[in-house]
Amino acid sequence: MLAAARKDALLDRLRRDGRLVVKDIAVELGLSEDSIRRDLRELDAAGLAVRVYGGALPASPAVADYAARHEVARGSKERVAAAAVALIESGSTVLLDGGTTTLAMVDLLPRSFGGRIITHSPTIAAALLDHDAEVVILGGRLFKHSAVACGAAAMEAAQNVSADLFFLGVTGVHPETGLSTGDAEEAAMKRALAARAAETFVLASEEKLGAASRFGILPLDGVSGIIADLDPDAALAADLRRAGARLVPVDPS
Repeated sequence: MLAAARKDALLDRLRRDGRLVVKDIAVELGLSEDSIRRDLRELDAAGLAVRVYGGALPASPAVADYAARHEVARGSKERVAAAAVALIESGSTVLLDGGTTTLAMVDLLPRSFGGRIITHSPTIAAALLDHDAEVVILGGRLFKHSAVACGAAAMEAAQNVSADLFFLGVTGVHPETGLSTGDAEEAAMKRALAARAAETFVLASEEKLGAASRFGILPLDGVSGIIADLDPDAALAADLRRAGARLVPVDPS
C-alpha cells in the first residue's frame, strides 16, 4: 500500500471511530506498527491527527487562524452562543474567553445587560463598546493566533478578578483527552480564568466535538457544563457523559 493510501485509510478510521490504535490498524492493514507510527507522525506534523500513547485522535479544525475560524461551523456556533447567553443573569459578572463563539455571544447579548464583563480578548472588548455593561480588559502579551492576552502579565491580572460565570473556548472536546487547545500558554491562561469563576461552561460547537488538540486545559468533569451542539442520543454524547461530562442541551432549530 502506498504511503498516501495508508494515510487516507488512517484518516478514514479516525473520522469513523474517533480514535486509532496502532497495533489494531497494523493488523487490519497488514502493515508493520513502525509504518503506522511513521504515518501518524507525519499526519500529526500536518495538523491532521493528534498522536497519543498507543495511537492517535482526530485533530481539531478549530486550531486554524482567527480569520479562518469565522467561517467554520457558523450556525453551530450561533446555537451554542444562544444557549450560553441564556445562562447569564441580569447584573452578574461574566468572564468571556476569546474566540469566534464568544464573539457570537456578544452579538446575542442584550445591549441593555447591566452587569460586568471581564475578558482578555481585545476583540471581545471592542465588540462590547455599544453595550451598557461595564467592561474590564485583562492585559498582557497578545497571542495573535487567538487574539487574546497571555503570558505572565495576563496570568497575574487574572488573579485579581472573580466572576459568577466563565465561558471557556476550547478547540477539542474528547472522551479520552478532555478539554484541549493548541497552545500551552493559552491553555494555562484558560485554567487561570476558570479558577476565578464560580461556574465554568465550555462552548463546544460541532467541529470541536470528538476532536483533540495538543495541550490539555481541564478534564471533562472539571467544569460546570459543556454547551455541546450534539444530539443527546449520539454515541459521542454517551461517551462524553461516561467520561464525566455534564452536557448542556442546545436548541437545534
